[in-house]
Amino acid sequence: MFKSLTAILLLAVTVSAQAPEWGQCGGIGWSGATTCASGSVCTYSNPYYSQCLPGTASSTSTTTTTTSKSTTTSSTSKTTTSTSTTTSSTPTSSGYSGAFLQGVNLSGFDFGANTDGSYTVPKGLSPPPTSQIGHFSGEGVNIYRVPFPWALAQSSLGATISSQFFSEYDAVVNVALQAGAYVIVDVHNYARWNGAIIGESGGPTNAQFANLWSQLAAHYASQPKIIFGVMNEPHDLTSVTDWATSVQAAVTAIRAAGATSQLILIPGSSWASAQALPTEAGPALLNVKDHDGTVSKLIFDVHKYLDSDNSGTHADCVTDNVPVFQTLVSWLQENGNRQALLSETGGGNTASCETDLLSQLTYVKSAYPTMIGYSIWAAGSFATSYVLSVTPNADGSDQPLWVDAVKPLLA
Repeated sequence: MFKSLTAILLLAVTVSAQAPEWGQCGGIGWSGATTCASGSVCTYSNPYYSQCLPGTASSTSTTTTTTSKSTTTSSTSKTTTSTSTTTSSTPTSSGYSGAFLQGVNLSGFDFGANTDGSYTVPKGLSPPPTSQIGHFSGEGVNIYRVPFPWALAQSSLGATISSQFFSEYDAVVNVALQAGAYVIVDVHNYARWNGAIIGESGGPTNAQFANLWSQLAAHYASQPKIIFGVMNEPHDLTSVTDWATSVQAAVTAIRAAGATSQLILIPGSSWASAQALPTEAGPALLNVKDHDGTVSKLIFDVHKYLDSDNSGTHADCVTDNVPVFQTLVSWLQENGNRQALLSETGGGNTASCETDLLSQLTYVKSAYPTMIGYSIWAAGSFATSYVLSVTPNADGSDQPLWVDAVKPLLA
């Protein structure tokens, strides 16, 4: 998801033009039309995105509220751009050793997931179009991250996951698996449920968190290319040690449910910051163990954006983050040759981001097997006008960022 360092503020944008059906009509940083063409309604999806969906109203305006997010300080000075930066990665003796993973987030199910762990139910579900899987797979993509809010799967803590959820979600997941790709099952809840942190007073218990993962793991236990993404972007945690205990509960539940072969992504703090991991939650997460006492299938889940405040809300980029990933790679190698996956990164369709993202991804790819892959934010149900969109155009062509920063690295 997006990151933002701004304080909570209210933006009301009024423009004369109307957005077309299926176009964007609101969201954090949105400066375009906030009313929809006749026959469609501006429908709230999440704090960052509202979209004109078919409806009965002639036009609807939207008011966008930004939510405050904190993260570690990111570099605001532009680093030297280079697509030939390399590192000497010490091979891992175990863990993931397949093809380097290069892919994209297919957003849509997560529309309505808020950064406080609440879920604003959209007027209609917006599953990502499965046609995009054929498009991206044809270009060499081999991993998809498919985010969804916890409350979409469980209407209440401990509830049985509905067959309807699995039917709708699997309609996307299975197409990706049939294409031969890996799929990250991503619970997009920021280590929270309705504002309360997992494992803390008033929040979901570790047992309730484990219950969610026990059901998900049992459902996908026979699928070797499913990757379990324990939680999207934990932030403002009271205790990283307590968070490690919650992560351990999820890992234990996944394995106890019979899913013993798949990779599990374990995130740190500060919005899963790649920069913060070595000094914040990383040391505590090193103590999380798999069912057999090993750690080789437990992969660190990291995020990093390239704009001026590391928020992923600006069209321009100011850094290629190579020093950040060099530090991360060194830390991983020094702590048992652990591995990480960059499951969210991206930028605007601008010259600065095309250059900087290519440089970042080139370094990340050169750091294999310590870094096992990346996934770009985002395609799926996002309109092509969204600031970080890599959604293909209606004519099948790709966004400039994808063409210039991603496609050159695809196998």
